[in-house]
Amino acid sequence: MELFSINHLSPNDEWVNLVKTLSTQAAVAIENDNLLSSLKMSNDELISAYDRTLEGWAHALELRDRETEGHARRVTELTIKLANIRRGTLLHDIGKMGLPDGVLLKKGPLNEEELRTMQTHPQLAYDMLSQIPYLKPALTIPYYHHEKFDGTGYPHGLKGTEIPLPARIFAVVDVWDALISDRPYRGAWTEEDATRYVKDQAGKHFDPDVVKQFLEIIE
Repeated sequence: MELFSINHLSPNDEWVNLVKTLSTQAAVAIENDNLLSSLKMSNDELISAYDRTLEGWAHALELRDRETEGHARRVTELTIKLANIRRGTLLHDIGKMGLPDGVLLKKGPLNEEELRTMQTHPQLAYDMLSQIPYLKPALTIPYYHHEKFDGTGYPHGLKGTEIPLPARIFAVVDVWDALISDRPYRGAWTEEDATRYVKDQAGKHFDPDVVKQFLEIIE
């Protein structure tokens, strides 16, 4: 810290102590700012690393289940247009990593026992993600996106607004994208047929308010 005086200066001890105090406070402020900037940079890098890990998990599931390749990315992009809930959408089917190949990769309809096994994947997702504190806020969609507005869904048979809003939003996007994609047990529907189905399921499978917003976006 440098001070300049136009006139001759004869500082006393009080003046010197004041300057030392001011310079010390300025140094502390600069140091704190540097520490905060460094901490923010580290935090941003950590968040980025988490997100890349989640994307890697979603890709790993798609490598195993080729029929849904690109599904996680598409539904994530579309869901973000409705609500910014990216991590939950990326991981919505992560529980399927725990399903046997005979169920996950079966060519054709599932029998009752296989269907019960398939319906365990929300609980498997909860068991996997609940152990990671950072991902607990992202649990809502993987755990609840197969609940239905009329209470006939799984795993808990929740009804109406008992189902968390992010899961109600994602359910519409997930089904719509699945319908317009080829699957082992059927060919892709047209977008018109898929949209008609979504409209018909308002109040049954889907939250009517979410359906309204969704249709405005895709149209």
